[in-house]
Amino acid sequence: MRVVALVPGGIGDQILFFPTLDDLKRYYPNAQIDVVVEPQAKAAYQVSKSVHEVLAFDFKDRNSLADWGNLVGSIRDREYDVAIAVGQSWSIGLLLWLTGIPIRIGYQGKGSVFLTQTVPFKPSQYGATAYHELLQPLGIKTPLPELAVNVPKPDIEWAQKEQKRLGVHETGYVLIHTGSEQLSKANEQDKIYPLESWQQIIQDFQHKQPDLPVVVIKGTEDDQFVRSLLQSFPDVKVTAPSDIGKLTAMIAGANLLLSTDSAALQLSVAVQTYTIALFGPTDPAKLLPKNDKFLGIKSPTGKTADISPKAVLEKVWGG
Repeated sequence: MRVVALVPGGIGDQILFFPTLDDLKRYYPNAQIDVVVEPQAKAAYQVSKSVHEVLAFDFKDRNSLADWGNLVGSIRDREYDVAIAVGQSWSIGLLLWLTGIPIRIGYQGKGSVFLTQTVPFKPSQYGATAYHELLQPLGIKTPLPELAVNVPKPDIEWAQKEQKRLGVHETGYVLIHTGSEQLSKANEQDKIYPLESWQQIIQDFQHKQPDLPVVVIKGTEDDQFVRSLLQSFPDVKVTAPSDIGKLTAMIAGANLLLSTDSAALQLSVAVQTYTIALFGPTDPAKLLPKNDKFLGIKSPTGKTADISPKAVLEKVWGG
């Protein structure tokens, strides 16, 4: 059986889809599973064990008829038996109908007239659960498995060396992922947590747990943020994983991850690291499973910046 899944969204959305892919592969071990994702989300599949091929297509771009035609042709050439559409869209539904794939599964709603089988979309659900329900038309009705990732061995070895370089391999460490510049460039201002608030949190950590190092993840666009942080806290340690496998391995070694709403959050859930996540406009229940290891703090205003450092620290220290 050949299956293709069309999965718009970023890296975090892809990771939430991993349990669906893993269950599909478990039930149909000989199936070849491909995905069509946005170019910036392709990196997620470095830590997936269930996908054969990743095709890139910018769902959000103003695609010409030729772009859509090329995608239809590319999908038709692979002669898939089953297509799974994640999201509700007339254009995606029509595209799948044009490919001639015999079984086309998606959510009820926009574009579902072009699908052969649909399931209800429940917007208040945990995202991974909503995705997993798309397997019901294939006879897979088991509970959602836990998020899991497959970290390549070289990335685990890199993280072990990095922990030694930072001097945290014996003490453990608290990991902070701000994603400030990344979120700023993506016009997701409501998800940004300000430098001053992070400074208050780090100060409290260093006061209460002076022997537990704080490590900040530095993304490619985070130079200014990290420089400013180091001016106030020169003993904060900085790591800059070059890809998602190395990032996942560093998260797996942490005692605790503090993160805004980002891909790092989903990676942390997948490797079962204790996580405190700061949410602006998004309901934490949609992005976090019900588990005491993963705590979400929702902004009272819908802007992450309006979460007080005190509220974060109360969660950290169990107050």
